[in-house]
Amino acid sequence: MLCMEYPYEVDLDVRLRDIDFMGHVNNATYATYLEQAREAYFQDVLGVSLTEVGTVLARLEIDYTRPIGADADVTVALGVPELGTSSLPLEYEIRADGERAATARTVQVLVDESTGSSEPLPEQWRERIDVTGT
Repeated sequence: MLCMEYPYEVDLDVRLRDIDFMGHVNNATYATYLEQAREAYFQDVLGVSLTEVGTVLARLEIDYTRPIGADADVTVALGVPELGTSSLPLEYEIRADGERAATARTVQVLVDESTGSSEPLPEQWRERIDVTGT
């Protein structure tokens, strides 16, 4: 299901609040790491912030491979396997010290904020997105 090519990467800091009583990053924090990577991708690749466009998170899947320690260097790599009409699927690999800690998939849907209906992805986005395929 997950693509092996990830053309975009972003480094993230492990914050004190990310750590649970077991001394590693709490599993729920992985979703926050995906959100941070998604926002960076939107800014760097599409030239917009998620706060400036009407998108909703329609799907979130995370497969955990290993824990992330409190002092780990975290990188989130992501790619786009295909484009929908109004949906933007993203596939991720969360790495801790260069080793896979989790893989994930999200689907963002572009919506018209006034009607709540989905709307097509802008052509400018389609031109900027490097579809990696599966």
